[in-house]
Amino acid sequence: MSGNLIFDTRNMEGFVEGSELDSLSAEVKRAHELLYGRRGPGKEFLGWMDLPEKYNEAFISEVRDAASSLSGNSDVIVVIGIGGSYLGAKALIDAVCPIEAREKIIFSGYNLSGEELEDLLAGLKEKDFSINVISKSGTTTESAIAFRALESLLIEKYGKDEAKKRIACTTDRNKGALREISERKGYRSFEIPDDVGGRFSVLTPVGLFPAAAAGVDIGELLSGAMAQKESMSVSDPEKNPASLYAAIRNILWRKGKVIEVFSVFDGFLRNTAEWWKQLFGESEGKNGRGIFPAGCVFSTDLHSMGQLIQDGNRNIFETFLMVEKSASELEVPFSEDDTDGLNYISGMRVDDVNRKAYEATARAHFSGGVPNSTIRIEERSAFCMGQLFYFFETAVALSAYISGVNPFNQPGVETYKKEMFRLLGKDGIN
Repeated sequence: MSGNLIFDTRNMEGFVEGSELDSLSAEVKRAHELLYGRRGPGKEFLGWMDLPEKYNEAFISEVRDAASSLSGNSDVIVVIGIGGSYLGAKALIDAVCPIEAREKIIFSGYNLSGEELEDLLAGLKEKDFSINVISKSGTTTESAIAFRALESLLIEKYGKDEAKKRIACTTDRNKGALREISERKGYRSFEIPDDVGGRFSVLTPVGLFPAAAAGVDIGELLSGAMAQKESMSVSDPEKNPASLYAAIRNILWRKGKVIEVFSVFDGFLRNTAEWWKQLFGESEGKNGRGIFPAGCVFSTDLHSMGQLIQDGNRNIFETFLMVEKSASELEVPFSEDDTDGLNYISGMRVDDVNRKAYEATARAHFSGGVPNSTIRIEERSAFCMGQLFYFFETAVALSAYISGVNPFNQPGVETYKKEMFRLLGKDGIN
């Protein structure tokens, strides 16, 4: 079992005062009561809060066995989904798995690029593959098109009987097009709980099945989420890191800090930033409110976005995510001629150089007028990712309630769909 998730706020000094946190304490307490009392807007979608203890060992074994069966006879598994139907799984797999496991899970159905889908279909003709299609309704345009195309290739390649063994559907328990398809065609299926929205679904079979197929210990993932849940049962920001994060975000927003940059220093956390962006953008961005969530991967983006963060408009704040322990022992090699001038760090672990880059960045941005904080998880593990997912899901719910919006709906998402359906000539759309 790994250590606690830590929320380090040292570089908020001078930007967020203790008196401001005290002044917000009543709002934080009310948000906590709305969430934990299950009486706030969107209360019908709070099933994510119970997921760490919901799934017993029998269910975890069922998911593992089904995922292993699909993985065992496939070179690759194509996971079809968009938004919350794939971002959490991709973030988890990238963060935890070695490269050979990551390469076995291919994601599709998250855009409408015909060239990209055609390239995927061409590549799969020479591989053994299986499909995990994820959609609560089964009618989401992007994912439904991809599933049509991939299912057709699978049947063409293996025949209907064998293809049936190579498809797993994750969908609504009782209704929807994908539920109908899975039952009519005899595809294995897993349920998305009615009371869990897409962006909060990583700890349901939406995330558990693909993760298990990649070899992630999903039992440890749920244990990490449970440990984090138990550590955040009080509203006091001094004792609850999610409450503190939510409070600081709202204080800064009210001061005109309308952009939050979520920065990581490892490429394997790139898609954790993407998951975070959806979670916070879709949960808070409504009623003319919301902090714009942006993501950076450092030190790469220090050579591009770093200039703006350091010296640009002071309407931003920054949240770093750091993994405390590295398993890498790779060192900077010694060079006889030292032409590049790096011998002063030869013998130093590359990850230690990376840590110094983080420390320098946090200090530089702080001195440049960018308040920043750091979330620290102990290691690159399923347990720690479970902690992180549950921390952010709780924090965004509290933050949205403090700002006065419903964290669990997304009315604006439907606007582009209606316009697209109208342009495509769908019946009933004027």
